[in-house]
Amino acid sequence: MAIASGTPGVGGLSAAVGALREWQHDGAPMQLHPGDLGWFWRFGAEATAAAVRTWSRDGRILAVGLLDGPELLRLTMAPDARRDEELARRLVEDVTEPARGVLPEGRVNIEAPLDALLQDLLCEDGWHVDEPWTPLRRDLTEPTPDPGVRVEVVGPAQARVRAAVQRAAFDRSTFTDDRWRAMAAGSPYADARCLVAHDDKGDAVAVVTVWSAGPGRPGLLEPMGVHRDHRGHGYGRAITVAAAAALQELGSSSALVCTPSANVGAVATYESAGFRRLPEVRDRYRDAAAGSRRA
Repeated sequence: MAIASGTPGVGGLSAAVGALREWQHDGAPMQLHPGDLGWFWRFGAEATAAAVRTWSRDGRILAVGLLDGPELLRLTMAPDARRDEELARRLVEDVTEPARGVLPEGRVNIEAPLDALLQDLLCEDGWHVDEPWTPLRRDLTEPTPDPGVRVEVVGPAQARVRAAVQRAAFDRSTFTDDRWRAMAAGSPYADARCLVAHDDKGDAVAVVTVWSAGPGRPGLLEPMGVHRDHRGHGYGRAITVAAAAALQELGSSSALVCTPSANVGAVATYESAGFRRLPEVRDRYRDAAAGSRRA
């Protein structure tokens, strides 16, 4: 049968999340994680459903995409479908024709696994590579050290504090306690934890959310941030170590994170917490004036 694509609707989000869980395994290239959908869920279930795209054959989901903003499609495929030519060519058609409703005209980016046939076809179609990102991984088969600070698991009572530190860590953040509650109501959060670290005065200084994909699968840190007034004291390392420990308790086999390679401070922080750099990854982008060569 032909490839079918579309938005899953709120009722179909669980199937998309379930597919993403199944596709996570150690050794896989950096890819869209169920935690990415979980973090987007802060905008609510309906907004998340509207941002998700799925591609299926015979009722089986082969690819899941997340419109993480109007000009960025984050996309991954089932491991056995990454070199599927029919799927790859359908994906190219959908992302290069604005009338398909996946990506608009103008400058747009696609994030996809480096081993996917889609990458080759986009290159042939004139898409360029963008700035590098650095994935990092920490193995969780060994015990994790004590973070050295007091770390609290966030619940509804701490949502306001967690949101305030998020805004103080990221200049353009619009995170609020209401958005935390929306995120926590999403199905991916059943296997997630929000943590907040405190200094010796009791002030909240750093936060992280960790997302499990299930026992024996890699978990994700998304996001991690340190309050701008408390940087330079090792709190980034401390909350990252605590994040690894939380994922270990959830049964994750490893912890993953990805950050722009230009953010050398963030890369150094993750390495100080026991994470190991993986090969850099890059989005593909189409210039604003470029059109599909297949048109």
